[in-house]
Amino acid sequence: MHPKQTGCLRENRACPNFYKRMATVNKSSNLFLIAVVAGLGLTLNLALSAGAAAAAKPKAVLPETTHDFGEAVQDQEFSHTFIIRNAGTAPLKILEVDPDCACTVPSYDQEIAPGKEGKVTLKLKPYSVIKKFTKKTRIRFNDPDTPQAVLVLTGYAKPIIEIVPSHIVRFRGGPNEEHKAEVRFISHMSEPWEIKAYETNIPDKIEVGIKAEQPGKVYVVTVKNKQKEPGHYAGKINLITTAQKRPRLLLRVFADLFVSSAVNP
Repeated sequence: MHPKQTGCLRENRACPNFYKRMATVNKSSNLFLIAVVAGLGLTLNLALSAGAAAAAKPKAVLPETTHDFGEAVQDQEFSHTFIIRNAGTAPLKILEVDPDCACTVPSYDQEIAPGKEGKVTLKLKPYSVIKKFTKKTRIRFNDPDTPQAVLVLTGYAKPIIEIVPSHIVRFRGGPNEEHKAEVRFISHMSEPWEIKAYETNIPDKIEVGIKAEQPGKVYVVTVKNKQKEPGHYAGKINLITTAQKRPRLLLRVFADLFVSSAVNP
């Protein structure tokens, strides 16, 4: 037998085992490649998901932060609702609502979904404000770009019975001078009223008169000094009315009567 032929036959006998080993290697390589590709895909998906989660955040948009009630009577409740929009991609949370006055009562949506609107309602209790007022309420969000905002309520609260010029009467000067004051009581109520009587703890010092300037609406109280000697006094006048919301009104009187120290030539 020819050596080359013998070697070839031996080589051919070895070929089946060789191909089996090669097939096993190829199969293992394919499985490894599949695992690598799958791992890369999973890693990429996780990275994309993490990136998307990191990018999602809320965004607070407030179309209005100040409301003016204008002029109204103080016995009513002042209430206004502010709209808050979430223009972000994650839920917007209202973490805190902090009014600057205990007279402000807030109510609000604690969480606002992306693309939705929420509400913050602020109410001022009756008689809690008078004349020109400004009340501020601070709001805190989980929005990293707008962590807080301030809502402002303004207006003019007329007293139901306005006292002009003041509830305090002052007399100052010589005892022989005429000291007289007029105080107007102007009603902003819808129903009529009147001052029907008064009480004072200094009847020997002052004279009090009441007249209707506009019956059922405006009354004038006149206060005159009666003391003709130098000295000081203080007292009060209680006015009894028919108004259910203000059955009593108070005036305070202060007098400083003195003889001038100036010497005439």
